[in-house]
Amino acid sequence: MSEATVRAPKRALTVLKEPAFHLRVQQGPDAGTTFVLEGTQAPRVLLGTSPTCDFRMTDRRVSRRHLCLELVGGAVRVTDLGSTNGTTIRGVSIREATLRGDETLEIGDTVIHVGIDAEGAKPFISDATGFGRLVGHSVAMRRLYPTFAKLAASDVPVVIEGETGVGKELLAECLHEQGPRAEKPFVVFDCAAATQGEGALRAAVAEAEGGTLVLDEIAELDAALQPLLLRAVDKGELQRADGSVDRIDVRFIATTRRDLDREAEAGRVRDDLYFRLAVARVEIPPLRQRAEDIRVLALHYWAALGGAEAGMPASALARFEAHRWPGNVRELENAVSRVVTLGEALPERASTQTPAAAPTTGGDYLDRVIGEGLPLTRAREKVVDEFERRYVEAAFEQNERNVTKAAAASGIARRYFRALRARQRSS
Repeated sequence: MSEATVRAPKRALTVLKEPAFHLRVQQGPDAGTTFVLEGTQAPRVLLGTSPTCDFRMTDRRVSRRHLCLELVGGAVRVTDLGSTNGTTIRGVSIREATLRGDETLEIGDTVIHVGIDAEGAKPFISDATGFGRLVGHSVAMRRLYPTFAKLAASDVPVVIEGETGVGKELLAECLHEQGPRAEKPFVVFDCAAATQGEGALRAAVAEAEGGTLVLDEIAELDAALQPLLLRAVDKGELQRADGSVDRIDVRFIATTRRDLDREAEAGRVRDDLYFRLAVARVEIPPLRQRAEDIRVLALHYWAALGGAEAGMPASALARFEAHRWPGNVRELENAVSRVVTLGEALPERASTQTPAAAPTTGGDYLDRVIGEGLPLTRAREKVVDEFERRYVEAAFEQNERNVTKAAAASGIARRYFRALRARQRSS
């Protein structure tokens, strides 16, 4: 490759310190209540009236999830989450603001003083660069890894929040793989699937016995199925169609791209179901909020997808780092796949893993597509589709035709691997 290339660097990670902030309710129904915001907590601390909030209020003029607080560079970033009555600082209504200590914020009938404890600064960033198959060197991700480790060792239900493509199901898989149920079943139930009824939910719960059941996009679950699920989560009981009841041993993890508090407030998700599921809640930040991970992830996928040993083209990496990635990590992985595929030839890893029945070699197929005189976008689609087909089928065959093992070996979420196979079989 003639142009400059980039290999994954070895980097030293700095253990950072930040001051602690003390929040004290000065006025309102919760006067006297205090909360300490420090770096050992999850990146986003939620404040509101919902039982799932970290700092819970009883003020009726405060929304369920009113605002979030984040430690950023020795200060507190306050973000109003679309509350009904707003957030005010120094008499100004804000959507986002930064507090550096000895300031007050007003929400509803509540006044909260935010004080700083610079002397109490303590190390808070893990030196880990990933959790299982989840990769990221950014401060935002490194702050989450200790929480992930605790959740993996636990059996409590978890809600994983985040935009499409951030890796919610991959995190669910990692929590399962790093925990005591790792050798037991891992089952994903697609709550949005129109054909999923009580029978399908019962079957999924039964299949996950002893292991983990992921409720993918829990906000999409049909209201008629929610009582059945509530009983399973709350009491560990599965009610059969004939009325009989079985005891179950299942860990529940729910994923969502929606604001579940608002879904519950609108009546689309039962309050009691949400509260039982959200014993623990984590949010994976979008890629645009952790731009330092773009390079790390791009090089990780380059290696995982069989990119040339010389490294990724510097020009491609520069374009990646300048992009905002609305589709998040999934979009980045697909982009790296295209760069790998459209090189001088298909990567050796893909071609050597191609089943014997493949009609052409990687180079032959690439040359043939180029010779067809197609527009660039259509030619690119054909090559990427062929690469994905060969790669997925090879991984599937080499991992005992087991989707979970093949997805793990490929470094992608089980659901995404399954979707790729389904798309290829239907084409």
